[in-house]
Amino acid sequence: MFRNTSLALGLLVALASAAATPPVDLSHVPPRVTASPLAPGWQHGAFMEVFVRAYQDSDGDGIGDLRGLIARLDYLQDLGIKGIWLMPIQQSADRDHGYATTDFRAIERDYGALADFDELIREAHKRGIGVITDYVINHSAKEHPLFASAAASRQSPFRDWYVWQGRAPKGWDIWDKDPWTQTPNGAYFGTFGPHMPDFNFLNPKVLAYHEDSLRFWLNRGIDGFRLDAVPHLVERDAVEWNDQPESRKLTRELTQLVHRYPGRHVVCEATANPKVYGLPQVCGSAFAFNLESNIVKAVKSGGADEAALRFVADYFVAAPGGMATMISNHDHFAGARLWDQVKGDQRQYRLAAASYLLLPGTPYIYYGEEIGQAGADAPADPDHPLRSPMSWSAGPNAGFAREGIKPFRPIAPNAASHNAEAQRRDPDSLFNFYKSMIGLRNRLPSIAQGSYERPFVAGQAIGFQRRLGDEQSLVLINYGTTPAALSVPALGAGKPLQAAYPAGAAPLAVGADGNAAITLAPQSVQVFVRGSESVPGQ
Repeated sequence: MFRNTSLALGLLVALASAAATPPVDLSHVPPRVTASPLAPGWQHGAFMEVFVRAYQDSDGDGIGDLRGLIARLDYLQDLGIKGIWLMPIQQSADRDHGYATTDFRAIERDYGALADFDELIREAHKRGIGVITDYVINHSAKEHPLFASAAASRQSPFRDWYVWQGRAPKGWDIWDKDPWTQTPNGAYFGTFGPHMPDFNFLNPKVLAYHEDSLRFWLNRGIDGFRLDAVPHLVERDAVEWNDQPESRKLTRELTQLVHRYPGRHVVCEATANPKVYGLPQVCGSAFAFNLESNIVKAVKSGGADEAALRFVADYFVAAPGGMATMISNHDHFAGARLWDQVKGDQRQYRLAAASYLLLPGTPYIYYGEEIGQAGADAPADPDHPLRSPMSWSAGPNAGFAREGIKPFRPIAPNAASHNAEAQRRDPDSLFNFYKSMIGLRNRLPSIAQGSYERPFVAGQAIGFQRRLGDEQSLVLINYGTTPAALSVPALGAGKPLQAAYPAGAAPLAVGADGNAAITLAPQSVQVFVRGSESVPGQ
């Protein structure tokens, strides 16, 4: 018997007539390059990762949409967000996460229309916020018209747009699964399963199509992309299937295309060798996987996990400064929501947030993280607890949808206490702590874009310096539950460093030898600055 036989036969019967001329826009899209309306350096500010389906329902169907997001832009501006990363908004077959794309040049019907997208871009730009979106370049949905054509006939002109063999080869294993699916018309390859077949990037027509599709969105005003799963673009064989030189070359070419539009930004998802993909000559920014888990280990151990502390302190000694940092995201392999990982311990929560928000790189806050949103009771899929509706208020449906409307997924169990409305009113809330940390990035160029210098680990604490031009910042974090007496070396003789956080703290005196002494309170963060025109937060 063939694997997935009924699926394949259905494709053959229903879509054979579409083999030659699938209903998909394959037109060439010439570039219309325009200057960015955003402030230079916007991409070094804090980003918010938004799952549109879960953010705000505006039309009463229990599903978030673009107009709902537009209505919440003032909230993001108030928090200090400079960029939004949208999980896939293109038309898809999965009616959920959006990574099974059926049309790379259309908006998911649940989310709205191109006119809504255009308005989102305009309104975000008015608030100084850039918008990037996921671009799922490695694969399409099996329902994509191009794949339907390829599956319907070996003679389809789109057969070699995907990866096919007559019989599924043996010996393949990707994450404990066989990536090949046998059908009566041959076997096709899908890194992420039979529902998402891989494109064949050895075919130059495939690359040209995706370049045109990227320009389609760039011409409409998008500020950049998160390129999904780029180490998987080309697989050589069952052994050399991950992170091949061809994948890096393609990633570089795609990044260069985007950067021909001034002020645009690219970040790559590369679970394999992220530091390599973060190099300027490859992608320029890539998610710093494993940094987040070590930050969590550091805070949960109270600083007792020395290996985790050293990992955090030393990460940016070798990593490119453009790495993308986070504490969790939409995938469970990167960890549960932070609230669940620290079991609601708000001191640990703040230490984790400060750790990645003050390090180099571009931080990506996962929606709801800034208010302490917990994972939902949604056990059908390990990712679903992470992807529940945003908690806006203590009212019906947590303010995500009108009363009487059933949300597409259960709301967070702590929505009554941890919601945006309540958190914004409380000066001591997680929201306002995040706002303070983001504010440091927005006001101190050394934190947003500065070099990373003199990291050290001392007991249960870490420290590091950031410099840009004449501005020097010092970040000190005590993960321990007891005070930490620190000797801070190599600050350079000169004026005292002024307290940037917390506001009102005493300046840090520096001796003639350039060293300073300070005692940090348990589970605390202090930030000092020297060389600024003024001290933020004073």
